[in-house]
Amino acid sequence: MAPRKLAAGNWKMNGTLASLEQIDQLLADHPAPGCDVLICPPAVLVHAMAARASGRIAVGGQDCHAKASGAHTGDIAAVELADVGASHVILGHSERRTDHAETDAQVEAKSVAAHEAGLIAVICVGETEAQRDAGETLDVISAQLAGSVPAGATAANTVIAYEPVWAIGTGRTPTNDQIAEVHALMRERLSARFADGADMSLLYGGSVKPSNAAEIFATPHVNGALVGGASLKAADFGPIIAALSAA
Repeated sequence: MAPRKLAAGNWKMNGTLASLEQIDQLLADHPAPGCDVLICPPAVLVHAMAARASGRIAVGGQDCHAKASGAHTGDIAAVELADVGASHVILGHSERRTDHAETDAQVEAKSVAAHEAGLIAVICVGETEAQRDAGETLDVISAQLAGSVPAGATAANTVIAYEPVWAIGTGRTPTNDQIAEVHALMRERLSARFADGADMSLLYGGSVKPSNAAEIFATPHVNGALVGGASLKAADFGPIIAALSAA
C-alpha cells in the first residue's frame, strides 16, 4: 500500500455545538474528496460530530490517557473516545509537550493505549525555534520518533505529523527544502524500523493555509497536513482538502 493522503484538522480548544454546521458545509462542498478527511474537535464535541459526519469525515480526539480507566480526574481514555465514535487521536502535540510537560515515553504509552483501543494514533514531532537555530532539528526529530512511536506501530494504525513548534499559529512556515529534509529523514527512520514504514502517512503541520497548501503538498514525502486555525471554518479547510485531493 502507498501512504494515504490525509487532511486532518485540529480544532484545539475551540468550538461549540453550533460549530458543527461547518461539518455540514464540508460535506456539501466536498462530497467525494480525493483524500481522507479527519477533524479532531474538543472532546465534548466528539460524539455529536461523529453522528453528524456519518462516517464521511473521520473524527478524533486531541489526547488520551495511557490507562484504560481509573482515578484520573479530567482525563479521557482511548477506549472512551472509540466508544463515542472517534477513529483517531492526536498524541504528543507540542502544546501538550510544552503545557503539560509530556515526555516521549508518555506519548509512546498513550500511543500503545490508542492502538489497543483500535484508534489510529496521530503522533506529533517537532523542534523549537532554539533547536532549529542550533542546528539540532534532525537530531530532535530522530529522538522523538525513536521515543514516541511504539514498536507495534504500523501504516494502518499510525500517522506521523511533523509540526515545527516555531511555525504553529505564528504564520511562519519553513521553506520547502526544510520541510523536505525533515520528511525525508522521517521516512528513512520509519522505513528502517518498521516493515511498512515506507507506507506510513506523514503530515506537515504549522501555519498551513489555502494559500500555501498546494506548494506544501508538492513536497516529497508530504502525504497531507495537520491543520490548526484554518480547519475551524469550512471556507478555509475546504480549499486545503481540494489542494490535497489534487496533489
